[in-house]
Amino acid sequence: MTKQAFKTTKESEIVLTELMLPSHSNFSGKIHGGFILSLMDKTAFTAATKFSSHYCVTASVNRVDFLNPIEVGELVTLKAKVNYVGNSSMVVGIRVISQNIMTGEEKHCNSSYFSMVAKDKNGQSTKVPGLIISNKEDLRRFLRSIEHINNRNDRKTEFSKKNFIPENYAETLKNYNIKLEL
Repeated sequence: MTKQAFKTTKESEIVLTELMLPSHSNFSGKIHGGFILSLMDKTAFTAATKFSSHYCVTASVNRVDFLNPIEVGELVTLKAKVNYVGNSSMVVGIRVISQNIMTGEEKHCNSSYFSMVAKDKNGQSTKVPGLIISNKEDLRRFLRSIEHINNRNDRKTEFSKKNFIPENYAETLKNYNIKLEL
């Protein structure tokens, strides 16, 4: 089977639904954030692997904000698709929704972006198909990913040991609850 040169975001879409059990809960009776992160990682892996037709690994996770707690007995649905592709990397967007199966009430619990890298049979990074963007929403997500990648790279450079200059932040640090003793 030959691999496609370009694929649509639709070709990467994954929906995972799971009932939340008491064994998934933390000490306060809510579903453990670590369990949800594990489901998110599984969903990102599946979307990236489906899109690239290669085994994929998680390279990084963008920030995860837990917006609403998830209760035992709720149905959790994770929706994911590839938002961005590089040479061997992909950004997979994930949205987590919980539903009270008795009332039908739904809550948006969190969204996050996982950077995934495709690997060949020898564990080396390998090329992924290009992305066909056919609507405004997919274009917005693609451009948002570029912006996030650029900001991450800028932060990496600015705060590297080689480039960091503490004096540049004296005014900024006045607004924080710290005592600086350098």
